[in-house]
Amino acid sequence: MPSEAEIIDKLRTIPDPELGISIVDLGLIYGIEIQTAGKVCIKMTLTTMGCPLFSLISQPIKKGLGELAGVKEVEVELTFDPPWTPEKMSEQAKIQLGFA
Repeated sequence: MPSEAEIIDKLRTIPDPELGISIVDLGLIYGIEIQTAGKVCIKMTLTTMGCPLFSLISQPIKKGLGELAGVKEVEVELTFDPPWTPEKMSEQAKIQLGFA
């Protein structure tokens, strides 16, 4: 199974379809759970509750993580608790979007 760092590295290659910035740098990833049977569970959010892009983000997550050695199943859970705020972004993402 991949390590959490390897999973984060792979998630960092997946951009938000509208903003073109990594979902990791946007602060959309809330949790990573690596289970023993080859299952990886990702808990994530979106920038707004009305955002229609979940399937456009969850499918690349499943495909990308599924390419990692030992991963047999990927589950992506959407949550809005706690709600996303710009403070969750990396400094680089804040600079790119004009928040810093």
